[in-house]
Formats: sequence, C-alpha cells, structure tokens
Amino acid sequence: MDTDRLPGCYRHPDRDTGISCTRCERPICPECMISASVGFQCPECVREGSGTGHRPAANAPRTIAGGVVADDPHLVTKILIGINVAVFLAGLAAPAIVIQLELLGRYVEYFGAPVEGVSTGQYHRLLTSVFLHVEWWHIIGNMIGLWVIGGPLEAALGRARYLAVYLLSGLGGSVLVYLLTEPNTPTLGASGAVFGLLGATVVLARRLRYEMRPVIVMVVLMLVLTFVPFGGTLNVSWQAHVGGLITGALVGLGMLTPTAARHRALVQWGTCAVVFLLAAALIMLRTAELT
Repeated sequence: MDTDRLPGCYRHPDRDTGISCTRCERPICPECMISASVGFQCPECVREGSGTGHRPAANAPRTIAGGVVADDPHLVTKILIGINVAVFLAGLAAPAIVIQLELLGRYVEYFGAPVEGVSTGQYHRLLTSVFLHVEWWHIIGNMIGLWVIGGPLEAALGRARYLAVYLLSGLGGSVLVYLLTEPNTPTLGASGAVFGLLGATVVLARRLRYEMRPVIVMVVLMLVLTFVPFGGTLNVSWQAHVGGLITGALVGLGMLTPTAARHRALVQWGTCAVVFLLAAALIMLRTAELT
C-alpha cells in the first residue's frame, strides 16, 4: 500500500488532493474548494452556512483564485470548444476563411493574389489563428487537451481569470511564432493556448501542494511530442507551444500567488496587463524589423 499517496476528494475520489475543508475536514479538489475567510470550504458547508443559499454577489463563494463559483464550472471551456469547432466547419465550407484568419508575418501569394500579414497591420491574425484548424486530427487533439486540462483549471480559477489565461497564452504563442519563424510561413491552431493552460496547471498544482510528478511528466511528454518527429517530418510549431507554455505559467503565477484579498485583483489583472504590454512591445519590434 502506498502510504505517501494523498487522499482523494470526497466528491471526486479519483482526484488526489492536499486541501481539506476547514469546517468538516473532508478532502476537496480545485473544483469543489470554495474560498472562505480562512482556508477553503466544501460546497455542502458553504450551503449550510449561507442558509437559503442566496447571498449578495460581494459575499458569493469564491474559487482559489478569487473568482465567483459558477453553477457550471466548465462553461467557458465548452464555449471555447464550440467556437473552435464552428470555425473549423466554416473553414471546411469556405477555405478563404482560413487564408484571412491564419497567422502570417508578411504577405504571401495565394493563386496569384497577395495576402497581407501582421507586419502590414493585420494584427487580428495573432489571435484569430488560435481558433483555426484545417485537419480533423489537429482539432480533435487540441479539443481533447482543452477539455482535459482546461476544465479543472476553469473550476479552480473562475471564468474570467481562466479566459484571460487562455487568450493571453494563445497570444503569447503567436508572438513567439511571429518573432522566430519565416514571415511567410502560415501557422494556426489552439496548441499554444492549450500549452498555456498546462503551464498554469503546473502553478496550480504547486500552489495546492499536489504531487508534482504526474504534472511534470505530462509537460515533458507534450514537449517530446512537440520536438521529436515520430515517423516523419516534424510539422509542429514548437514556437507556439513554448510561447504558450511560458505565457500561461507567468499569468498563472499572477493569478495564484497568495495575496491579501484586497490586493488580489490588482495583482492578477496587473499581471495580465504586463504580459499583454510585453507581447505588444515584441510585436512592434518584429513589425519594425519586417517593414
């Protein structure tokens, strides 16, 4: 018997956790933990303490990152998957959409017609490309990763903070692609954003004192799949993966660093602003180099 294993969440026994409810002391996972004045409480104890269950928004149960606990803790993840699938189907029906949304640093010619890129002012490509896929295996792989990694992270962060991690990670991946690849190389996919969620998950696991080995193994495995060409030519944008992973970890640090409640929102959204401004500065430097 493994005596070092952490107990499982009382609602999700397959999820090991080092956090317990401060009232009933039952082990709780990120999806179940609700921030209290001291530590975290389970949903049952919060309901018992709130009487009717209706309380002002200012006193609503909070996630570990300070977000409001939602009835559907995976709603944003579901919406993101829906958007990705909808854009994929639209691209199949009208391939011209792909040309207008994919990441291009500088114009290329499609069928004899020039298509402009980020360096000529089409900055939207840095983010729209994150929702774009052209191969069924590509979107299936990314959406499985988004569901498996993103669902628990959304429950831990709350909707707004989770969405900020996703979008900034996707942007961070695109920025590194823009900086390091040939400007006429088209790039697309949600992989950078998914890697960003993985980076934030590493921070979350560290914050909750989880066993780090499974998380580190997952990161290493995904990086191996990024850099090792199994059975053929490598056709993966490692720049997007690494850029997203680093960005997600940085934003995750801002979201999950223990901070006094009155300063928490300032630290969290200030971190997001700094990361965005850094990305914008790198974009401007690369644009100046290409023009």
